[in-house]
Amino acid sequence: RRMSLPFEREARARARHPAPTPNLRRKMETRDLYPWATLDRAGEGYEDAVKDEPLSDEPWPKRTLKERVLMHQKATLEFFGKDNWMLTSPPMHERSAKLKMAIKIRDEYQAVRNMPPPEIQPKKKKRAGDDERAETGAAAAPGPASADAAIPGMDAAKAAKKGKETDISKLIDSIDDGEKEKTRAGADAIVEFKGEAGTIVPKTKKMYNYSAQIIPRLASKWPKPPWHAPWKLYRVISGHLGWVRSVTVDPSNEWFATGSADRTIKIWDLASGQLKLTLTGHIEQVMGLAVSDRHPYMFSCGLDKMVKCWDLEYNKVIRHYHGHLSGVYSLALHPALDVLMTGGRDSACRVWDMRTKTQVFCLSGHDNTVGSIVSQENNPQVITGSYDSTVKFWDLAAGKCQHTLTYHKKGVRALELHPR
Repeated sequence: RRMSLPFEREARARARHPAPTPNLRRKMETRDLYPWATLDRAGEGYEDAVKDEPLSDEPWPKRTLKERVLMHQKATLEFFGKDNWMLTSPPMHERSAKLKMAIKIRDEYQAVRNMPPPEIQPKKKKRAGDDERAETGAAAAPGPASADAAIPGMDAAKAAKKGKETDISKLIDSIDDGEKEKTRAGADAIVEFKGEAGTIVPKTKKMYNYSAQIIPRLASKWPKPPWHAPWKLYRVISGHLGWVRSVTVDPSNEWFATGSADRTIKIWDLASGQLKLTLTGHIEQVMGLAVSDRHPYMFSCGLDKMVKCWDLEYNKVIRHYHGHLSGVYSLALHPALDVLMTGGRDSACRVWDMRTKTQVFCLSGHDNTVGSIVSQENNPQVITGSYDSTVKFWDLAAGKCQHTLTYHKKGVRALELHPR
């Protein structure tokens, strides 16, 4: 038996499986690439037309640009506007338009729509007609018909509206008539009308009377401070190379000290504003300063985790207080005891013995940086403010927290005691 040649096998394969016609191939590609298409080029029902139409080799009918635009009238109108001469407005769906207009009216005029009509006062007659009114003894009382007439411009508006009613005005009138019929029908009903089946009834917001509206507001009883002349800028002192992060004044009122981000502490003459001394020793920003009124000492703290005690007689550091795990942001001196309090980024307030440099207490309880500390003789002897937006009162004898104030919404960065 003779073996078939390759071109003979190819010819038999073509005879068994003929190639699809161009028209069939075009329809198959359209189905595969655009399964969402439901419109035929000549109208609706593309899928049904493809199933029922016999396959043929006839070419697709050629259509003009105008015919293609008119076939997608609504979409083209939304994209290109109503000014195109080729387009006509699509027919309005009455139910949808009425629902849309009712929603707009409810959103805009819900608060004033069902208000009672205004009470119209009768007009006073002229003096010439007073005699006639006295003779007849009848008072002109406005009735329902005269209420609209008493409103200025109402008759002219009604006259202008006649013959010029648009589709929107008719739609609004039909909405009002429909709601009046519903109200009239629900007046005689035994059960209150809740809404049609399948509709969602919007819930009106319930109005509450807050205590501020019920209780009358009392007048402010804060004392009025005595008047003084407006403050004026006296002097500007410059000398630091960075931000001034802390300031303290000598108890003798002769000089003051400033700590800066340039890692230096400068002593200034309070009267003349001249620089007297510059102290160096910190390797980071100086965040806090305090001068003792019972010892010739000045204390400083910084972001280098150092707390230093300066002897103002020799202008040297004589003590270091080690123990903070991060930068120290604030410090304070006890007014009666030789005790120093420092607080920093490690969320703790540490109490130090000023002379022995030992840590007496570690007041822990804050969740963030301790940004400010004040001290007083009476309890609570230590008050701390933290970046966790709380203020804590501490019992210095027991080393425990007494109270916590949580009224702030942001971090507490400064505290000050009342002088009395």
